Amino acid sequence: MVQSYLSNPSPTSIAPHLTPAGARDLLPLAVAQKRWVEDQLQQVFTRWGYHRIITSTVERLEMLMAGGAIDQATVVRLQGGDDDTLGLRPELTASIARASVTRLEGVPYPHRLYYNANVFQRSPLGKHERQQEFYQAGVELLGAGGTLADAEVLLLLIDALKQLGLPQWELLLGDAGLNQNLLGAFPAELQPQVRNCIANLDRVNLEALPLPADLLDLALLLFDLRGTPEAVFSKLAGLSLDAQGQEIVQNLKSLVEVLCSTTEVALILDLSLMQTINYYTGIVFQVVTTQAGTAKVLGKGGRYDRLLGLYHPQGQSDPGIGFCLDIENLQQAIPNLLQDDLTVDWLVIPTNLEAATNAFAYAQKLRSAEHLVRVEIELGDRSESAIREYAKIRHISHLAWVKPEGVVIETL
Repeated sequence: MVQSYLSNPSPTSIAPHLTPAGARDLLPLAVAQKRWVEDQLQQVFTRWGYHRIITSTVERLEMLMAGGAIDQATVVRLQGGDDDTLGLRPELTASIARASVTRLEGVPYPHRLYYNANVFQRSPLGKHERQQEFYQAGVELLGAGGTLADAEVLLLLIDALKQLGLPQWELLLGDAGLNQNLLGAFPAELQPQVRNCIANLDRVNLEALPLPADLLDLALLLFDLRGTPEAVFSKLAGLSLDAQGQEIVQNLKSLVEVLCSTTEVALILDLSLMQTINYYTGIVFQVVTTQAGTAKVLGKGGRYDRLLGLYHPQGQSDPGIGFCLDIENLQQAIPNLLQDDLTVDWLVIPTNLEAATNAFAYAQKLRSAEHLVRVEIELGDRSESAIREYAKIRHISHLAWVKPEGVVIETL
């Protein structure tokens, strides 16, 4: 059996030539799939008026920590120097926020930016084999707040996913501001525990909290507060919301109306979609698909209206919202995504050394076609049968045997 040059063999033993734990190589087929996904997303982002930004892979640790969204233990730190203040970026939002307020000062808002980059997340203790490098693409809309900005980012997300041809997925939509408002009904000392239980879907510990019956009922309601927008809004109507809570619900209704009247989307309103931190200030969302009975998150995002002020030299705060998509999870979710080996169109074979000039000239002529033509030159001294076997393995569709006096073409 011939090992495909594009496949990734599984190592059977640890050896010095293997990649470190948590790292891996992407071979040509995986690279082609990744690039196709990225190209499709870039087309959509560009059509919506977003411009690519590339930020530093290395950041100061204090900058990464400023937003409060990153667990310091997950940052891959760099050794060297007099201190340990540098780390590899575990996500892009903080870096783009920093660049926006410091390097784009004077450029009028809104800043519509997109990225396509790798990020690094340190494996938890005892999980040394877990992947540590990931590939993400996403957008950040900075300096714009309100329902229209929220709608733009969500509709852009939906457009991008449709461009990829994903067969089945759902958009889960929540609101961190409404969650915070509803959590205000609980004793201050118990609010973090209630939040953590809901965020981690831990019903057992939620029911064990020392809450009176009415607050326990509210906690369990929040725990299960997901479904169609109509059903969730109906449940919210039965709650005694203050003026701020009512305003948030009304804004959420307006957003849902814009989404559902503009595009077709499987929308689940999920107000149990909580974070364990207060990074997000408005809507939060996830894109989820189910494969082989297992739910997988393809992307996530939300509104963060306090982040930019942490990086602004004068502390000026401006609104922001964005999302990131997991490129590798998208690759796995798209059916029939370049499943075959990459092919070569032509193999040009000089019959002897004197034919080399003609062979290179003929190959260049083939490559100059208006459409992409992949052309290889036979570099070895192989027999005709060996060349044909090689061409069969590599799925090369045309052979051109070049003699010093001319060209003989054969089609496989």
